[in-house]
Amino acid sequence: MSFATLALIVAVALAGPLLAWSDSARIPVVVGELAAGVLVGDTGARWINANQPTFQFLANIGFAMVMFAAGSHVPIRDRALAAGARLALGRLAVVVVAAVAFGWLVATAFGTGHGAMYAVLFASSSAAVILPITESLGLSGPAMLRLLPQVAIADAACIVALPLALDPGHAGRGAAGAAAVIGCGVVAFGLFWLTERHGWRGAAHRKSEQREFALELRVSVLALLLLAALAQRTHVSIMLAGFCLGLAVAAAGEPRRLARQLFGLSEGLFGPIFFVWLGASLDLRALPSHPSMIVLGVVLAAGAVAAHAATALTKAPLAPAVLASAQLGVPVAAATLGQQLGVLKPGEGAALLLGALLTIAAATVSGRLAASHSTSPTTAGPTVPGNGPTAG
Repeated sequence: MSFATLALIVAVALAGPLLAWSDSARIPVVVGELAAGVLVGDTGARWINANQPTFQFLANIGFAMVMFAAGSHVPIRDRALAAGARLALGRLAVVVVAAVAFGWLVATAFGTGHGAMYAVLFASSSAAVILPITESLGLSGPAMLRLLPQVAIADAACIVALPLALDPGHAGRGAAGAAAVIGCGVVAFGLFWLTERHGWRGAAHRKSEQREFALELRVSVLALLLLAALAQRTHVSIMLAGFCLGLAVAAAGEPRRLARQLFGLSEGLFGPIFFVWLGASLDLRALPSHPSMIVLGVVLAAGAVAAHAATALTKAPLAPAVLASAQLGVPVAAATLGQQLGVLKPGEGAALLLGALLTIAAATVSGRLAASHSTSPTTAGPTVPGNGPTAG
């Protein structure tokens, strides 16, 4: 890869912020980045080669950082998470039952054999998408606070379950590797907590700021690369490594300097490279000859919304239930891993992303409906807390 090619990738990725510029539309930045990749990649002008090894390596770094951002959005220290865990598990059980049934039906109808993957998609929620929507719309009150633990648990569980669903033939090896990565993530949390509790992080920060060492950034990147290396060695997706480190940082709590610094690297360079690569690797030219994949994308979105709306049977409000169906990280990971494993049908990766974008649209509409029927934040209770900048 040349500097000219890298400059082209970074330049076209600016379509993300430009498309997301409107405060009213609130289009996720990644939509523009994916679209730019489609235009310059296999589907469009073919100015960049998604199979180029250096491009793939940089995209993998971005993939790990994007999943780190998703993990750091899980409000794991929020008291509402523990207080509503039992109710969240009950509602999530309803979602899972519906997701399994819908997944089997969709896989049978389209003949893909990916019922397990669809079930994971239908059950997933994206905290990185849902929390910014609730913040931007000022959603508050008991219903939204009860939604918080359900989203957090679904987000974490589905990230772990996805590789097992995509590659069931190596489920045992994958489970062992996932356990190793998760265990190291727990160790990382312990180290973060100890350095904060004993004041070591504060002392190191002051020295680093005084001498301009950028020590915390170096340590955070090292931790991410080590977990990614472990995931690679144990044949586990690097998405789990990034997500576990994000959870560790979220659990360690304030200060969130590690998260902010990695966000800078992710959102400014490696994240856009990943999403442009993902868009470039999708060959949408196959869709006209496989129109069923367009229908599949719509059905995947409908299945996700329907699975979450099933919680209305437990007397959950419908609008927050549909809001919980928003997904992005899991479908992106499914498209990426599916292409790497060579298990997706022609056009199926694009169908996964289409379905994800439609769930975001449905969640935005339902969020606006919930906001229009809610009382003011001063009387409805605390606003659903966020957890840092959006990760897309």
